[in-house]
Amino acid sequence: MDKIDKIDKMDKVDMNDSNAKNNNNNGGGIINARDLPGLAKEGFFTNNPILIQVLGTCPTLATTTSAVNGVGMGLSTAVVLAVSNLLISLLRKFIPKQIRIASYVVVIAGFVTILEMVFKAYIPALDKSLGLFIPLIVVNCIILARAESFASKNDPVSSVLDGVFMGLGFAFALFLLGGIREIIGAGTFFGAQVFPGEFALRMIVSPPGAFISLAVLIAAFKTIIGFVNRISSSRKNNINIILNATENESETENKNEKEARK
Repeated sequence: MDKIDKIDKMDKVDMNDSNAKNNNNNGGGIINARDLPGLAKEGFFTNNPILIQVLGTCPTLATTTSAVNGVGMGLSTAVVLAVSNLLISLLRKFIPKQIRIASYVVVIAGFVTILEMVFKAYIPALDKSLGLFIPLIVVNCIILARAESFASKNDPVSSVLDGVFMGLGFAFALFLLGGIREIIGAGTFFGAQVFPGEFALRMIVSPPGAFISLAVLIAAFKTIIGFVNRISSSRKNNINIILNATENESETENKNEKEARK
């Protein structure tokens, strides 16, 4: 019985992850607290905007010369994604279908303008470092894609959560890439010296190095995800085998009991 209880619990976890994924992809109902782990897994790993979908590569390649720049760009995009998803979801019934994309761009542009003004006022160093790529958040295909595929079809709470986790997944990818390039290409991490600069491979912080680094990171990430998926699949198969064996044992016991009574 203990084995069966454990199996049931594992199946419930898998079902919750699956339900969260279906809600995220298909515009399902209101997302509840039980779906949050599945949404986090979706945004960070199984459907990561950069490492799986390979969206928004222009700012990814250009701004990830350091971990600070990667985190700054990623979190900026995440904030815009969350708030624009919220407003688009609230206005989804009032926006005509014929001008929906233009309307999304106007909404996103408003929030990006506010963000740019905040950066110039309070974080001028990061604003100077990211430069043109802050206003270019307006046309980031990740934000437009989530607005069209999710926010325009779901309630505000679900849309905000989708924006938060997809945005954090984007920031996570930029942090990984920026950290790797900074460590290998400059010998530093968040500005702190890791090893002497003369041993750094400077090419990694150059434009060609950005392409190479991203390609290697995507390959490594997909290899790890594939390995984890194979383990998960093997685990589910083992669970099915145990369940079938348990059912067969119970059927055999029932038959033996009936024969004994006769």
